[in-house]
Amino acid sequence: MSDQDAVQGTASRTPAEGWKTAAKMLQDTAPLTVPEGASAMTIFVEWEPGDPGSPPHRHSGPAFGYVVEGAVRFEMEGEPERVIEAGGTFWEPGGDPIHYQDGNALSDARTRFVVTMLCAPGKPMLELVEEEELAQRAHLRAPRPTG
Repeated sequence: MSDQDAVQGTASRTPAEGWKTAAKMLQDTAPLTVPEGASAMTIFVEWEPGDPGSPPHRHSGPAFGYVVEGAVRFEMEGEPERVIEAGGTFWEPGGDPIHYQDGNALSDARTRFVVTMLCAPGKPMLELVEEEELAQRAHLRAPRPTG
């Protein structure tokens, strides 16, 4: 590499050009349905060790999450339960599917994650699902892990 190439290489990494490499794609979701007139909110969630998280619920619009620290036990209707570790992402489509779990998968450490949600007008960010509906839709839940 010549001195000229080295200078040009350094110049291409100046702070003014840093935006070209600063962003890293974490998740890309399509197709995406956004309710007309939706609002958006971003929340920070912090679960203590072993906290099971929110009871079964749904959101009126899509939600996108990023695990900052720890590990989230995540389960959506029709999908197997999975653990998403720090640096991982999750999303849910919103609307009808039930979100069964979002708790701390760790018994010895805190878990923190950030979620951005789009909410349909006049709807709450989170709607709990009643036991009766859970029973009626039990056939839609993926098999539970054994052991």
